[in-house]
Order: sequence, then structure tokens, then C-alpha cells
Amino acid sequence: MISRKIPKVMSTQHPDNVSIPFFAETSDMSGEDEIQEAYYAFSHLGCCEQMWDSEGKEVDNYVVKKLFTKYSYFFKQKRLGRDVFLTLRVPNPAVEKEEAKILLETLESIPRSFDVAKIFYEDETYPPVFEVILPLTTSAIELDRIYYFYKNFLYERQYKKIYDEDITLAEWIGKFLPEEINIIPLFEDVPSMLSCDKIVSAYLNNKNLNYIRVFLARSDPAMNYGVISAILANKIALKKLENLSKEKEIEIYPILGAGSPPFRGNLTPYTVEKVLSEYSSVETFTVQSAFKYDNPVEHVIEAIRKIKNFVRIPLKDFDEKLANSFIEKTSEQYRKEVEYLAPLINEVSKYVPKRRMRKLHVGLFGYARSIGSVRLPRVISFCCACYSIGLPPELFGLSILNKEDFKEIKNIYKNIEFDLSIAMQYFNPKCLEILPSELKEIFINSLELINSLNISYEPDLNHREKTTQIIKIIKNGFNQSITDLLTEAAYIRRFLG
Repeated sequence: MISRKIPKVMSTQHPDNVSIPFFAETSDMSGEDEIQEAYYAFSHLGCCEQMWDSEGKEVDNYVVKKLFTKYSYFFKQKRLGRDVFLTLRVPNPAVEKEEAKILLETLESIPRSFDVAKIFYEDETYPPVFEVILPLTTSAIELDRIYYFYKNFLYERQYKKIYDEDITLAEWIGKFLPEEINIIPLFEDVPSMLSCDKIVSAYLNNKNLNYIRVFLARSDPAMNYGVISAILANKIALKKLENLSKEKEIEIYPILGAGSPPFRGNLTPYTVEKVLSEYSSVETFTVQSAFKYDNPVEHVIEAIRKIKNFVRIPLKDFDEKLANSFIEKTSEQYRKEVEYLAPLINEVSKYVPKRRMRKLHVGLFGYARSIGSVRLPRVISFCCACYSIGLPPELFGLSILNKEDFKEIKNIYKNIEFDLSIAMQYFNPKCLEILPSELKEIFINSLELINSLNISYEPDLNHREKTTQIIKIIKNGFNQSITDLLTEAAYIRRFLG
């Protein structure tokens, strides 16, 4: 048994919202807005956890002090580290070289936050921050380096003398606590997901942990491999983690990073039950910015309540070998299509409005060696660009499948028809007019497959009108007015991308 509460709902800072929250000073939130956002997520929406990005932005290592100073009454009632949680997402030095030292700054802030909480609560029972998320995890070594760096270079150093015959560091500036921190691996590419059990197992060796949380991305694998591959990889990873939990006799609590568009998870206040049934073994679900700010607040609160009341159960068994064959098949086709589409997507994405102060997130498409010479924007801009030209990215890669394949995939990915019916509301046949000739036939095949399956959907005519205007501008040469139309279309969808 573990002695802490595992959060069910993690509020995140993903910039997929079109509406600006009432408390934001500017449209591209940063700094003090995000301090207020954390408080709002806890106090008004009922979220149990706030992910705090130290990756891809200017870092605020004084978040705990600011929360306690500004909202002392709330945090006296709801203790940070016991009732509500702040979880830091740090850069991965193996990939994000230019941000590597931000990792050290962020880890240094953990004992400082502990000192602030000790003064605020007048005891040191619960550290206010004790978990960090490592994005782009591909090996146990990356996790071990952070775990042992904290233990050996931050915690242990307090016992060293400043110089010979002098006092220790702890005697000089006080103790360094907590003694150790939990590292949450975030798996964002399909190969790492498929070997997540081996990576987690290797990390658990020689550590006396009684639980571990494991984060599975849903958006980046969709952008890099297609939506079907992303979901099948998520399912395989969840099954592997279930089996590892039994084998190691340790609690493993999966986190799923789902966004609002079907392509990125289809988690909205109106689809909660569907998502919970699809990913029945997940313990923690992310609620991203579109979920929080693009829907009526009473619906958001009710949906969060449903997630908090959800009790996870094991996933139904499925044929892993079959799932792997569909990952291979659909991801290869998806990538071919995206290579053709990349120039158009990149051009449209330049006009997508920003909602957070962020630098570029490194993904597979960021590397020339991964897929020819194709580079793509962040997944939210990618999605926005696709939906805005009336071409839902859920369609990419479908052309390789037949009705029999679809039936077999549906046995694993239960909500495939539901997700496609939502995505197809935003399809505009006129998008075919601006596609490279190689793609027109491909997408006509995808549409024929959807029609043959009798997937029912009602086209959103307001959205179609906006995308028709966007397509017209693209034909006549891009201009700044496209940004307003992208935003108007996003308001209709209730997500930016």
C-alpha cells in the first residue's frame, strides 16, 4: 500500500485553447498568469495536480512561494504535497541540449520549495514538490541520471564540509530535503512505448520504490506515426505495464496525456465516458487548456468530477502481434502522406495564434534523419493547420486499410468510429483542390472507406464556411487575414489544435 494520494486529474499548460481565460493578462499566457492558472485549476475546477513546465519556456522556480503568498488561505486548507500536487516537467538533456542546465536549476528549486513549505505549514511532513516528469524518455539511464543526481549531488552534498576543518553545507545554509524524488518517465515515441516495460523494469532495479507513475503521450505519437498507431501503441504499453506491475509486485499508475481533438485523444467534457472506457487501466488523465477554457465552466467541473470518481480496471486482452502489424502498416502510409503535405501544413501553421510563451518542442520530425528532410511544427499548430483547411488529420494513413482491417482494429481501438464521426464534421471536400496531385487519390480512397463503413456524421456547416474562406486565401496567396479565420474556425471546434 502507498501512503500518498495519487491524483486522478492533471491540469497541464498545453496551449491548445482558442479562448483566453478570464484571468490572463495577454493572449500568450506566461509568468503570473500560469501561477493564477494553477490556483484556478485546484480551487475552482477541482483538479488534483498541476503540471508545471520547466521545458521550452522561461522557468519560474519560485512557483511554490508565489502560490503560498498569493493564495495562503486556500493552501492552508488544501495542503500542497498531500491534497493537491505540483509536478515539474523538466528538459531531457539527452535530447534538449540547449536547455540541459535548466534541469539542474529546476532540481535545485525542490529543496528551496521544501523550505518555503516548512515555514508556511510549520512542519516538514509533506514535501510540496517531489516528482518530476522526464519527456522523451527512451532509456532507464536517463531516469537514473536524474534520480541519482538529485540524491548524490543535491541531497548528499549537505554533509560535506565547505572546506577542511569548517562546518558542513547543512550547518551553514540548512538541510536539503526531500531525501529523494520520484521520476516519471514520459514516453512520446512508439518504439519507447513498445519497450516501456523493459525501461521501467531496469529503472526499478536497486531502488526501494513501492509505486511508480508512468506517463504515456497521446499527441506526439499521433503526429509522428498517425492516430491509429498512437492508440494501438498506448494500448500495448498499458498492457505491458499491467504485466510488469504483477511481475514486480509494485503499483504502476499510468498517466495519459490526452487533448481535445480526436487526433490528440478526444478528451473533452462531453466525451469523458468514452475516453475512460477506451483507456480503462489509466489512473491519471490530463486536462489541457482547451478542455478547461473552451467549454462552459460548469461542464468542465462536472467532467473533472467524473474522472475523479473513475476506478480503473485492466484493459481487455487483445492480439499484440496484430496491433503491432497495424502500427507498422498505418504509420508507414501516414508518413508518406505527411511528407507530401508538410509544405502546406508548415505554411498554414505560421498563422496559428500562440497561446503560451513556448520554444519549439523537439519531436521525431525535428530530425532530418527521421523522415527524409521533413520538419513539422508543434503538434497543436499541426492539428490546427489540418482542421483549418478542412482536412482532419485522423484521415491520414487510413487509405492503406480495408473493411476487414478496420474491423480488426475496432476490436482494440473501440472508439474508432466515434472519433472519426467527430473528426469528419470538420471535413471540407474543397480541401482536395489545394492538395498535391499525389494525395487527392489517396484521400478519396480514405473517404470511400469511411463511407463504406457507414460512419454517420453531420458536417459542421459553420466550420465548413470558415475553411472554404481559408482555402480561397491559400489559393490566392497567403495574407494576415487568415489568422482571424483560423481563430474563428477554432472557436467553432472548441479547440485550437
